[in-house]
Amino acid sequence: MEVLNSFTNWLAQQSLLESAGVVSGILCVWLAAKNNIWNWPIAIISVAIYIVIFLEAKLYADTGLQVYFLGMNIYGWYFWSRKAKDAPRVPVKRISKTELLISLACIALFTALLGFFLFKQTDAAFPFIDSFCTACSLVAQVFLARKVLENWLIWIFVDIIYVGVYLAKDLHLTAGMYALYIYIALSGYLAWRAELKTQS
Repeated sequence: MEVLNSFTNWLAQQSLLESAGVVSGILCVWLAAKNNIWNWPIAIISVAIYIVIFLEAKLYADTGLQVYFLGMNIYGWYFWSRKAKDAPRVPVKRISKTELLISLACIALFTALLGFFLFKQTDAAFPFIDSFCTACSLVAQVFLARKVLENWLIWIFVDIIYVGVYLAKDLHLTAGMYALYIYIALSGYLAWRAELKTQS
């Protein structure tokens, strides 16, 4: 009973805005893993909420990332809508070696440049970790929008790091959401890999 009371008290102290962000965030990622196009409009709502949350938490790279996500969610909604008339959905594809090398180079460069800027010019919390996670997320979101299977592996990796960052910033609901994202991303990877085998 004491545990239940403690949990109820903790839940009551959570921000309504963060709660809305968590619910919409989980729903959009779950729909993406299910290959459902409705993940995109829900994702637009989620990132709009998190722009406000991350600004207040002084996670500036994450704030910028949410603005980027806003644009990519609009693009993803458009791209997934462009399936062939005789196809149930846009097909899943694998990452190419060229895409992999370009992505790694972009992540390294972006992390160094943004991390150094945030470290020198702002009061950002965890400037280099925040920048690295942002860089990985930029790449993963492009691959998600383009239906590249390996986007889910990037998300699993970056979500593990994000759990620690958000716990350190006392964003407990968001940390819990990202822990759940790890499971959903693994499910998405397995489901998309099975679909890719069916396509082949």
